[in-house]
Amino acid sequence: MEVIKTRRVGAILEVRLDRPKANAIDLATSRIMGDTFAAFRDDPDLRVAIVTGTGEKFFCPGWDLKAAAEGDAVDGDYGVGGFGGLQELRDLNKPVIAAINGIACGGGLELALSSDMILAADHATFALPEIRSGTVADAASIKLPKRIPYHIAMELLLTGRWFDAEEAHRWGLVNEVVPAADLMTRAWELAELIASGPPLVYAAIKEVVRDAEDSKFQDAMNRITQRQLRTVDILYGSEDQLEGARAFAEKRDPVWKGK
Repeated sequence: MEVIKTRRVGAILEVRLDRPKANAIDLATSRIMGDTFAAFRDDPDLRVAIVTGTGEKFFCPGWDLKAAAEGDAVDGDYGVGGFGGLQELRDLNKPVIAAINGIACGGGLELALSSDMILAADHATFALPEIRSGTVADAASIKLPKRIPYHIAMELLLTGRWFDAEEAHRWGLVNEVVPAADLMTRAWELAELIASGPPLVYAAIKEVVRDAEDSKFQDAMNRITQRQLRTVDILYGSEDQLEGARAFAEKRDPVWKGK
């Protein structure tokens, strides 16, 4: 069974989890996802990815507990990108959009948190229920308090309670809430907008954001202005950097080449 289905149109890659009934992720699926996102990272013709799930009920509930009961070790080989292929994938300097088509809980919510933008269908629901099974939502414990107010993040981590798409939007966890029927249309609209932009700038933005996350402001600024970040150095010496200035001066739309 093809548990990960991909659709490629121009510079956009759609990655769809397809593991009935719930799109849960076992070790084998995680490795496939890692290979898929690594190939996306390394393909110069791809600029943006969308990750979503098949069906209307589940985006992803996270770790496949049935597979675990049959021998999948929780500390097993998740593949090149860690669990779900995204959260530990090094040097992923391209935007990723998560389109949440249903339940996103546990590792499924952590997968969404590994993306750059999150769209949610209006019926989507979220939770971090690991507390109830006596384990820790490790990636969420690191990321969530940096994304939403600390006390709300701690409440969600410590109680495991469910919350809906509107609450997720209220706390800034998701960018937009749309009718379920419009979710993928909106995701592709956003992806097309991003794909039309300057890929070298996107790469620099993602590296700067990662580098600056635990840095002092001036230290991060020094690394940027001294061109110590690879993507920034490439951008500042690129044809696209000149093209942006020329297009502005000539009052025309820029033509980005990614070089």
